[in-house]
Amino acid sequence: MAEIQSFTMNFGPQHPAAHGVLRLVLEMEGEVVQKADPHIGLLHRATEKLAESKPYSQSIGYMDRLDYVSMMCNEHGYVLAIEKLLGITPPIRAQYIRVMFDEITRILNHLMWLGAHGLDIGAMTVFLYTFREREALMDVYEAVSGTRMHATYYRPGGVYRDLPDSMPKYQPSKWRKQKEVDRLNEIREGTMLDFIEAFVTSFPKNIEQYETLLTDNRIWKQRTVNIGVVSPERALNLGFTGPMLRGSGIEWDLRKKQPYAVYEEMDFDIPVGVNGDCYDRYLVRIEEMRQSNRIVQQCIDWLRRNPGPVMLDDHKITPPSRVAMKDDMESLIHHFKLFTEGYTVPEGEVYTAVEAPKGEFGVYLVSDGANKPYRLKVRAPGFAHLSAMSEMVEGHMLADVVAVIGTQDIVFGEIDR
Repeated sequence: MAEIQSFTMNFGPQHPAAHGVLRLVLEMEGEVVQKADPHIGLLHRATEKLAESKPYSQSIGYMDRLDYVSMMCNEHGYVLAIEKLLGITPPIRAQYIRVMFDEITRILNHLMWLGAHGLDIGAMTVFLYTFREREALMDVYEAVSGTRMHATYYRPGGVYRDLPDSMPKYQPSKWRKQKEVDRLNEIREGTMLDFIEAFVTSFPKNIEQYETLLTDNRIWKQRTVNIGVVSPERALNLGFTGPMLRGSGIEWDLRKKQPYAVYEEMDFDIPVGVNGDCYDRYLVRIEEMRQSNRIVQQCIDWLRRNPGPVMLDDHKITPPSRVAMKDDMESLIHHFKLFTEGYTVPEGEVYTAVEAPKGEFGVYLVSDGANKPYRLKVRAPGFAHLSAMSEMVEGHMLADVVAVIGTQDIVFGEIDR
C-alpha cells in the first residue's frame, strides 16, 4: 500500500467556507492537518489610520464596516470612548435604545453565524430559516437609520433620532397580490416598538425550529462534538472573549462584569459551556439569542413608559434640529462648525470595551486636544480567535477546519481593519 503523502495546500481566499478573505496554508499528512498558518491582511483598509485624518464623528461610519455583521455594537464602543473623553453621559432613553439595538444586533449576528456555520458543514435549511428572521430585523435597522446595514445611528451624546411612529409597508406589485401584502403588513400597522414586540414574541418559536433541525441531529453532532476543544485555562491564555470563552466554561460577560449603558438594570443570564468544543459554542450562542430576546423585551417595556430626549442639548457637540438651523443664526453657526470642523476633545487617552456578539470589542483612543483622534486602536475579538486557529485544528481532518472556522465566527472586516 502507498505511504500517506505529506503536502502543503492553500485553503481560501476564494473558498466559500473561508468567510471572506482568509488564506490558510495547511500542512497536511494525508487527510490530517499538521499545521495551519492563517495569512491575513487581504481586506486591510487602514481604518485606524484614516480615523487620524477625520473629525471624530466622521469615523462612526467606519466602525460599522469593521465587523460588518454586528454594526451598531462597533459604533457603541467607539462612541463610548468619545463620550468618556468628553465627560458626557447620553440621556437615559438613548441608553435604553442603544441597549435594545445592541441586542437586536447580537441576534442578527448570531442568525448570520448559525446560517453560515450550518451551510459550511452541510445543513442547508437552517440558512434559509435564519435569513427569514434577519429580514425583519434589517427592516428595523432601515426604519431607524435609513439603511439596512451601515447605520451610523449612535452619535456622541445619544442616538441620531428617536424611534419612528410607523414602519415601512409592502406595496402590491406584479409579484405580490393585495391579499399577500395585507398579510405581510399586519404586524407593520403600529409603531416600531409594536413591530419589534411582535418579532420578540414569535422569535422563541423560531429558535426552537433551529434547535429541532440541529441540536439532536446525528450528523450535526458528528461534525461538532469534540472538534476544536479548548480548555478553560488555554482559552484565557489565548485571549478568547465572548462565546469562545464562555463555551470553554468561563463565565465572563462585560455586560455583567463591567456594565455599560443600562445593562445593570437588565435581567438576563450568561450561558456557559462545559466541554469547550464546537457543539458547546453552538449551544452557548443559541441560548444567547434567547437572552438577547429577553433584554429587548425589557427595553421595549421601559421605552413605552418613558418618553424623553434621545440626544444631549449641548450644541457644541450635537447638531441643532433642521428647523432651528434654518430659523436661528446661533444654530446655523453651530451647525456649520460641527459639520465642517467638528468638536475638539480634551487631551487624554481612554479604553472602552463593549460585549460585541463575537467577544470584547475594545477601542483605545488618544486625543491631543484637536478635532480628530491622535491615535485610534481597535481591539477586535476575532483577531485573538484566529490566532488560535492552528492549535484548534492540529490533528483534525481537513473537513473539520471548516467547522472550526465556523465556530470562531470570523469576519474579516475587524481582523484586517
